[in-house]
Amino acid sequence: MTRFSAILCVFFLCLVLAQPGCEPAPSGRVYQPRPAESIPPVSPYAVYVPYTAAKIGIIPLTEFVGSADDGSVRIRAYVAVLDSFGCPIKEPGLFRFELYEYVQRSSDPKGKRNIIWPDIDLADSVENNEHWRDFLRAYEFVLPFEPPQADQTYVLQATCICPNGRRLSAEFQIKYPG
Repeated sequence: MTRFSAILCVFFLCLVLAQPGCEPAPSGRVYQPRPAESIPPVSPYAVYVPYTAAKIGIIPLTEFVGSADDGSVRIRAYVAVLDSFGCPIKEPGLFRFELYEYVQRSSDPKGKRNIIWPDIDLADSVENNEHWRDFLRAYEFVLPFEPPQADQTYVLQATCICPNGRRLSAEFQIKYPG
């Protein structure tokens, strides 16, 4: 070790020891760690906050689909759950869908609510995987619907209630071609 590096080591050692809280303990005092039960538990979400759901979006692939067999109409809705970085993620949660009439030239395009579907609970991993489409990185939901009027526009609203209590919502205009 050269003389210069030895002086530098002594300098940094003095600098570290001069910091508040780094004084040696008075003689006779021994460090006692806190018992584990006195430390408050940390929420599992506290560590992974950036990777929890921050918003949802309805993908424009969402459309009305009809069946030639029985003439029924369904809405096939695709919902992406995004984290705070904008990346699609899987999220256990409760999904709620509502369909409103579209009101033209209005600050709030949602008119009268036509239908609200029963909530879809994706907390169970099997149910979650049934709706997840990995190639889209989104969830697919098929919602039954009575045949609407031709050339009618609607507003589809999706709400996701996350396990941490956050409510995320998105709206999408959808037109029935008739």
